[in-house]
Amino acid sequence: MYRLPWLPAEPDAPFPPVERALREPDGLLAMGGDLHPGRLLNAYRHGIFPWFNPGEPVLWWSPDPRTVFHSAGHALPRRFRRSLRDSRWTVSADRDFATVLARCADAPRPGQQGTWIGAPMQAAYARLHRLGHAHSIEVRDGGRLVGGLYGVCIGRMFFGESMFSAVPGGSKVALGALLRRMAQWDWPLLDAQVHNPHLALLGATSMPRADFVAQARRQSELPGHGAGFGQAFGELPARDLAEPAP
Repeated sequence: MYRLPWLPAEPDAPFPPVERALREPDGLLAMGGDLHPGRLLNAYRHGIFPWFNPGEPVLWWSPDPRTVFHSAGHALPRRFRRSLRDSRWTVSADRDFATVLARCADAPRPGQQGTWIGAPMQAAYARLHRLGHAHSIEVRDGGRLVGGLYGVCIGRMFFGESMFSAVPGGSKVALGALLRRMAQWDWPLLDAQVHNPHLALLGATSMPRADFVAQARRQSELPGHGAGFGQAFGELPARDLAEPAP
């Protein structure tokens, strides 16, 4: 029987091979350690991410299969796209990471009490943002923030973490805009971690873990935008998402 290992204190300590992760619960690989930037970046490069409740030790996961979005040819659901034709919403990146992070932490989740994005997680991803590795996507109606998401970017790989909607459709527009930009940049894959029906309706698919890890490591080694992510993203009118990408 596989005994779940406890990670040592050194932030550069290696993770166990992802093939050793449990089948139930799917993908649980290790526990312990901390959320040091070096450890987090090493985890993502190897297809591993932290997910734990406040008060628990850090739990590290690598599920099989992995839920992903392919940027090439992605389009939001047709009925929703029609609703965007006259939209006044605009989408930007990295203009208000702290607020997006806080709103994701506060967003209600069906079947969950409280949030897994506790104070240590918020502090860790805020630090990654200051280092140029974590980024936010913001959707605004004038000056009002109506939706967004955040995640970790290494090279040309975006690892999605969480999203929120203050108005119905806000998170869908954030996701659609990010995938549109990724397709334009030739970044093929957005990690969505774990399957749920909502992500499937938005176009997420499953990928064998071995294939995901191999592709994520390749894309992570390519040059990306780093701290210039927000400038490279620019501003995208939500109505541009009413039509599929050319």
